[in-house]
Amino acid sequence: MKCPWLQGCIGGIALVKDGSQSYNDDMRILFVSATRIGDAVLSTGVLSHLVDSYPGARITVACGPAAASLFATVPGLDQVIILEKMIGSLHWLRLWGLTVWRFWDIVVDLRSAPLTYVLFARKHYHLDKRKHKGHRLRQIAAVLKQESCPPFPKLWSHPDIDARAAKLISRQRPTVAIGPTANWRAKTWRSENFSELCVRITAPGGLIPGANIAVFGAAEERPQIIGLLETISEKQCVDLVGRVSLLEAFACLKRCSVYIGNDSGLMHIAAASGVPTLGVFGPSKEELYGPIGPLTASVRTPSSFDDIHPEGFDHKFSDSLMDGLTVDHVFEALSVLWSRAQELSH
Repeated sequence: MKCPWLQGCIGGIALVKDGSQSYNDDMRILFVSATRIGDAVLSTGVLSHLVDSYPGARITVACGPAAASLFATVPGLDQVIILEKMIGSLHWLRLWGLTVWRFWDIVVDLRSAPLTYVLFARKHYHLDKRKHKGHRLRQIAAVLKQESCPPFPKLWSHPDIDARAAKLISRQRPTVAIGPTANWRAKTWRSENFSELCVRITAPGGLIPGANIAVFGAAEERPQIIGLLETISEKQCVDLVGRVSLLEAFACLKRCSVYIGNDSGLMHIAAASGVPTLGVFGPSKEELYGPIGPLTASVRTPSSFDDIHPEGFDHKFSDSLMDGLTVDHVFEALSVLWSRAQELSH
């Protein structure tokens, strides 16, 4: 079977199953994932491989609080252990205390925490990022020696979540999804650029004339994008800022026509949903964190990653470093992606 990665990220994933064994509810898997949402989403390809390879296994996921809700619907889930950061890395001692009493069939630790090495397990898999270069997805897949053909991220929804999404995103009209925020300001393309882009996409003769515009973001990010929301007509605007959970955002994105957003966890959720996804990059590396999926693309500032950072750069305090990226440039990249999507849909 050909690797979907090598086929331009189009197609399914070949799962390796051992037909000589049968797996049941007695099998236990501990999966230690990421703190950040984006890394957690990228880790779900490996998790999906485990779910499909060992049907019936009971799965415990350990991750940071921001990403925890992403795993609530994992098939076979026993529990999600939320790792709140503690002084002196005591959160790892807490994880050890919660898991040492059980014998695990498989421990997969993407954080390579020292204490997980001494858990009782039939098989241990620990990620060493120093040994693996390239996209973060390949680095994660290397934990199971799948870096040459890494499984795509996969999130699991639920009928109740899908029903709520159907009420929020109508399919009577196409919807353009926008992700105008990021976890640090230097990575954010300015709201006025997103506003102009939305006009060009949805205007008569645009890529998607008359489309609705769904704006995503966390509740605390609303002040950053209130100007964008105010420029979208009430008839067009689907304001989801602070109003949906991560999995509800995933379900909503599945109903959208296209997604454009900054380098963020939401961008990776969009890519996992299957919606055509354009990631906007500047002071972060698209070759490491670009969106991955059947219909994804990245566009970056004219300045390279190495050249864009000013002297004394501090991501906590820097203003946007994305001003070199024009609306024309993003619209052109989106047009190419949209053409690909249209070709594949026919």
